[in-house]
Amino acid sequence: MQISADIAKCIERAKPAARRIFSVYTPIDGSAIAEVPDCGREEAQSAAERASAAFSTWKRTTAYERSAILRRWFELIGEHKAALARLMAMEMGKPLTEAEGEVRYAASFVEWYAEEAKRIYGETIPSQFPGKRILVLRQPAGLVFAITPWNFPCAMVTRKVAPALAAACAVILKPAEQAPLSALYLAALWSEAGGPLGTFEVLPAHDPAPVSEVLLDDPRVRVLAFTGSTAVGMHLYERCSPTMKRLGLELGGHAPFLIFSDADLDAALPQVVACKFRNAGQTCVCTNRIYVHERIAGDFGERLKAAVSSLRVGNPLEPETQIGPLVDAQGMAKVQAHVDDAVQKGARLLTGGKPAGGLYFQPTVLTGIDSGMLLMREETFGPVAPVMTFRDEEDGIRQANATSYGLAAYLWTRDLGRAFRVAESLEYGIVGVNDGMPSTPQAPFGGVKYSGIGREGGHWGVDEFLDIKYVSIALP
Repeated sequence: MQISADIAKCIERAKPAARRIFSVYTPIDGSAIAEVPDCGREEAQSAAERASAAFSTWKRTTAYERSAILRRWFELIGEHKAALARLMAMEMGKPLTEAEGEVRYAASFVEWYAEEAKRIYGETIPSQFPGKRILVLRQPAGLVFAITPWNFPCAMVTRKVAPALAAACAVILKPAEQAPLSALYLAALWSEAGGPLGTFEVLPAHDPAPVSEVLLDDPRVRVLAFTGSTAVGMHLYERCSPTMKRLGLELGGHAPFLIFSDADLDAALPQVVACKFRNAGQTCVCTNRIYVHERIAGDFGERLKAAVSSLRVGNPLEPETQIGPLVDAQGMAKVQAHVDDAVQKGARLLTGGKPAGGLYFQPTVLTGIDSGMLLMREETFGPVAPVMTFRDEEDGIRQANATSYGLAAYLWTRDLGRAFRVAESLEYGIVGVNDGMPSTPQAPFGGVKYSGIGREGGHWGVDEFLDIKYVSIALP
């Protein structure tokens, strides 16, 4: 299996020069689909020099100039939607229909920040002295080092890169080694849109450590924007301290979904299934724990079993597929270990629970869950739905908050008072009320506790890349 000539030609335009290459393998059948540069210390240093030179010019452009280029980038992403979706499906296994949705989602960040570039306002503050004027300026922080994961190889790029470029920063991106092709494609489209050389550099690397070491040590790199595991995020948090970089860390999650006794199950069930099983459960905001009020647990469990049993597992390039493969053997092993651990400790399988050949795993529903099981302590990152019960509102909130993570949480109720009480009590950065897919470009995305610091999306997203400068002027 190989990517098409047109896609390869587009990617070629964004490839950095490197002495080594590595192969990208598709999880569909394990075959190599492309070769990309394997960047290391030398390539990272060269990229930093190019980005630094570009920043010296880019930061002096007007907001309207940056906005126009971002707008053209948005339009080009839309024109290349089908190619990007197919590329994404091939490199990381996302079903085509989901991949097309991700391209639209990725483009929406570019569209939003094309507009937000013109809304980076300063302030004037009244002075107590008649001969003074106080100004507050918002200026680009400098070079940005962005590290993105494989599970959203387009949207995680634009969610970081678009606001940074809107703020007049230059960006060096290290995409996940499993899925670097979409990032290269997006960088080629940025160049086609008129993005100046060096403003958006992509450095694929089979081993991310050498690239990261150079850029983390470089004092010209003022911001690190990272999406990935909590363990790696903690390491980067510490690693950035010698150069005092600003940090945006979007880390792991362990999202609960509370189904209250008054829920409209006909409406709630599709939201739960979509929240849990999109991208085969490989997202940081997928629900990892489903809590159902004990009064309706039996009915909900049977409905969930039927819905999950009907999900179509298969080749993500086929339009009817709903569940594609897991990204790699390591991910597959973790899903299997979580299911085996739960069953050995007394959990009951309602459906699924077994590999389906290659990197495919059956969509799974488990009951009889207790807090000692692995899947209650770690993100499974796979198509596995553990279902538990709760007694009342207080018990549901207590169980939902019983984790060190705090990225996303969900609840379903028709009681307006309960919706407010529970949403305000959940210790998470994002709460979906009767909404299993709340992410949108104009709203803040991020977590609390071990799920990270900072926010992406909306004006909060561009704020991450701006420094505040206070100017006090004494009039002559």
